[in-house]
Amino acid sequence: MGRIFLVTFLLLASISTCFANVKLPKLISDGLVLQRNANIPIWGWASPGEKITVSFKGKTYRTKTSEDGKWTVTLPKMKEGGPYTMTISGNNILEVKDILIGDVWLCTGQSNMVHELDIHDVAYEDEIKNANNPNIRHFKIPTTTSISGPQDDLAGGEWLKAIGEEVRPFSAVAYFFAKKIYEKYGVPIGLVNASVGGTPIEAWTPKEGFKNFPDILKIIQENADTAFVNSQTSNTPAFDREPTKPSDKGLIGELPWYDVNFKPKNWRRINIPGYWEDQGAKDLNGVVWFRREVELPKSMENKEGRIFMGRIIDADELYINGVKVGEKTYQYPQRRYKIPANLLKAGKNIFVVRVTNNNGKGGFVPDKPYYIFTKTDTVDLKGYWQYKVGEVFPPRDFSAFRRNNNGEPRPRRINPQNEPSSLYNAMIAPYKQFPFKGILWYQGESNTGQPEVYEHYMHALINGWREVFNRPEIPVIYAQLPNFMDVSYVPSESNWAALRHSQLKALSIPNSAMTVNIDLGEWNDIHPDNKKDVGERMALAGLKLAYGEDLVYSGPIAKESQVDGNKATILFNHTGSGLMAIDGEPLSEFAIAGADKKFVWAKAKIEGDKVVVWSDDIAEPKFVRYAWADNPDNPNLYNKEGLPASPFEIEL
Repeated sequence: MGRIFLVTFLLLASISTCFANVKLPKLISDGLVLQRNANIPIWGWASPGEKITVSFKGKTYRTKTSEDGKWTVTLPKMKEGGPYTMTISGNNILEVKDILIGDVWLCTGQSNMVHELDIHDVAYEDEIKNANNPNIRHFKIPTTTSISGPQDDLAGGEWLKAIGEEVRPFSAVAYFFAKKIYEKYGVPIGLVNASVGGTPIEAWTPKEGFKNFPDILKIIQENADTAFVNSQTSNTPAFDREPTKPSDKGLIGELPWYDVNFKPKNWRRINIPGYWEDQGAKDLNGVVWFRREVELPKSMENKEGRIFMGRIIDADELYINGVKVGEKTYQYPQRRYKIPANLLKAGKNIFVVRVTNNNGKGGFVPDKPYYIFTKTDTVDLKGYWQYKVGEVFPPRDFSAFRRNNNGEPRPRRINPQNEPSSLYNAMIAPYKQFPFKGILWYQGESNTGQPEVYEHYMHALINGWREVFNRPEIPVIYAQLPNFMDVSYVPSESNWAALRHSQLKALSIPNSAMTVNIDLGEWNDIHPDNKKDVGERMALAGLKLAYGEDLVYSGPIAKESQVDGNKATILFNHTGSGLMAIDGEPLSEFAIAGADKKFVWAKAKIEGDKVVVWSDDIAEPKFVRYAWADNPDNPNLYNKEGLPASPFEIEL
């Protein structure tokens, strides 16, 4: 007797004895959201020829499985509502409870879409504390890859509601998007979050999108060949450092350096926050220990607390009084660790941080919080610490990785998470039948090494999605990269600016919208705290594209130019009620160049819905740029609705 396996949108649990590779059923969460005003496919697996009945909202739908055990029924269009229960019966019976009908959005991209409210729980402490909306729901798809081809199943996951602590795993950007839409319409919102940090756009693009990319199609074809993949793997040396016996002096001595009984000798002084390369330790990759005796008041003794240690490059382990209280393995997360009761003492406490850095500047990122606190007290941890090097890593020889002993190129190294279509295959393809309201996309950081091609990748991504979803006009809203890294005070080249420009040019794709975030970043954090404004700007675009609202949803977008002598006039779309300098100061961050593209800072002024740009040093202007930098100093051109103008380069 076959046993039914139901897949209702994301409810993917295998219950079949007919297929050797089908797993036993997983516990799956109720509470899914189905798309209103659209035909809703319900699909699954059972024994070949088994009769299937789906009962929902007082109606019954019948079908029979095909020879390969697949079945599908389609529910008619329905209005928003719920909660409802769905019953699916064949040789056994399944019930799916607490179903809502509303609007469901696919939220995808890399880490800034991943980032949960929990990671930003300082900025959004009140938001989390007051979350109480069971009609906003979130499904985080587990990170999985497939280079062999599209999959039919997911690795797991559950629906969560925006209620209290349950809201913490929500994508912060997606949550604020959903909250804004819900406030407008009061319709249930489902968020399907398929996102993975540090991943390129190619991994999220279906094969169907790469029709104009023969080199990528060749890679996809090769990856589908198991024998080829195995041969590549076996012929490629390990990239990571070969394991050796422990050589960190801080761990192999009579006492580890974090032990409270360890007596430090010949440690050097260093300032935290800061990088050790800037404080006398030249070209050092390895393990560095930091130590400080911190005086704490009696009121903090034995109290639970938290410690903020900013960001650390790359990995860290934090010890207080000999006890490890936290660790991170890579540089991007903020270090926010809980301190258990009975660990802190009145008076002297020993704080030790073991930092491992593999490349570039190592240490403690400036302009971040560094302090320890309880409910009643806070103690600053910035200032002078002592440091000592535990291990120095020898320089890596990458030539052995690139070429064999004969000098011939080695086979390409396959990294499943970064391979073309690998994340689409595993994390989106399993529910490509589902009719989403629209798609939110926040990605680009991993593609800044080749910014010019990103525009074409955006076409491949969106056209590919629209083909596999069979939705030629599905709304796609994407976030332009925010400001990041050192502030630029002279006109210069920038891969981040070039990628933003590629994102801008991708607006030629019909029924797409881009949010500008050039004012929402942080110079020292690729994951800025301000996720609310990003989500709410996406919601403005969603209200326009997906709901047909008549509103200003974008900041000014340069559309064309005119030249009169040494002056260039730039015309804009999305000027709203008019252009303005948001700070009331003269326009800044405009640069101008002649045919040689040697840019100089320009003067600029608003004239109606136009901006006139000039420099006395450029007699025949050919190019104008605005906010063209990793982190422009003060891009202040906005519309009067408070939305910033997109960075751009325009040829006159």
